[in-house]
Amino acid sequence: MYTFTLTGFVSFVFGPVPSRRLGKSLGINNIPPKVCTYSCIYCQLGKTSQNKSARRFFYQPVDVLNEVQRKVAMANNRNEKIDYLTFVSDGEPTLDVNIGEEISLLKQTGISVAVLTNASLLWSSDVREDLLEADYVSLKVDAISDDLWKRIDRPHKGLRLNVILQGIHDFAEIFKGTIVTETMLVNNIDYVEEFERIAEFLADLNKLNRAYIAVPTRPPAENWVKPAKKQVVNAAFQIFSEKLGVDRVECLIGYEGNAFVFTGEVEEDLLGMMAVHPMREEAIMAFLEKAKVDWHIIEALLVAGKLVELEYEGNMYYMQKLQKDY
Repeated sequence: MYTFTLTGFVSFVFGPVPSRRLGKSLGINNIPPKVCTYSCIYCQLGKTSQNKSARRFFYQPVDVLNEVQRKVAMANNRNEKIDYLTFVSDGEPTLDVNIGEEISLLKQTGISVAVLTNASLLWSSDVREDLLEADYVSLKVDAISDDLWKRIDRPHKGLRLNVILQGIHDFAEIFKGTIVTETMLVNNIDYVEEFERIAEFLADLNKLNRAYIAVPTRPPAENWVKPAKKQVVNAAFQIFSEKLGVDRVECLIGYEGNAFVFTGEVEEDLLGMMAVHPMREEAIMAFLEKAKVDWHIIEALLVAGKLVELEYEGNMYYMQKLQKDY
């Protein structure tokens, strides 16, 4: 249930962290590292160590609820606002066979629940049913062409893109909450005809609230991966806007800021956030200042092998070194 560190455990619930889409988000890391249906070339958590497509049990739903309630209470004690409880994991959150029950339990808190998923398991009616109680669901749509999908997302060999796309379509037909998509763009990929295909697919989704166009902003799994050039991002925006309407398309190309929340447990907060959300050096400095702690704690975590230091696009990032804990 917990990952042990220098002074105790780090919860699989972390934050709140700043989100460009969700405001202040309390993250729920319901998948141990690094179990995923994909091994995306741009993943900020590195390469997938366990490429799986079969759902399984990870944590007791009541333990997830209890840990969320603990972190919410800590945030409330410091007058920190939480806008969403967000399933954002070290892997694909819908691999958790209990996610539906967990969402239902978390609704008791009165805080909106979001799920950020790569959508690879939405072909399953069970997964679609599990997500229906969520308030907000974000779906990855990086490609419509099979060859490009395999190059960018590197899916489990048992998955089929046409089946996944149909699952996305079916889910959009029945979901009552906010539904958005995210398309990640990287450099040195030929998107000439792909943007039209993606835009047409998105335009056919029932009640799609917004289509986000993103670029990598943290160190990726593959060193050669760089953010798409601004001309490519602009081309995607123009084509998506033509099909969906300009008010339903938004670019996520900037840094989300340094407003990471301190709940009272410095090491727990840091390692929990950096397990799934690599932090820039200046963000850590702002966090430590708020917590009234100096940089020595980062140095100690680096020496202990709990953190790793990475450089990306001229900025220094720090993330938790992923270790199997199950």
